[in-house]
Amino acid sequence: MTETDHHPALIENMLVLRKEDFDELLDRAAERGAERVLSHLGLENGHAARDIRELRNLLDAWRDARRTAWQTTVKVVTTGVLAALLVGAAIKLKLLGGGQ
Repeated sequence: MTETDHHPALIENMLVLRKEDFDELLDRAAERGAERVLSHLGLENGHAARDIRELRNLLDAWRDARRTAWQTTVKVVTTGVLAALLVGAAIKLKLLGGGQ
């Protein structure tokens, strides 16, 4: 038998995969891909979970601060408008000595 006689059988055997083998192959490929991504992001040193948790906490704190800033802005504007209305009403009713 020559080398070319074994070649088709070799290819045929390589193409036949059991479901378990295929699942294992996919798992290994996914794990390697995840390791590459973590490495690319600089999170490969085993502290990735802690780093991601800290980043999420930081993002949550930023969102809370932004929400609080908007709430404070709305409260200040509302208070200013109400104060201006009260001052205007007081002037109109001649309670502050203004008007005629």
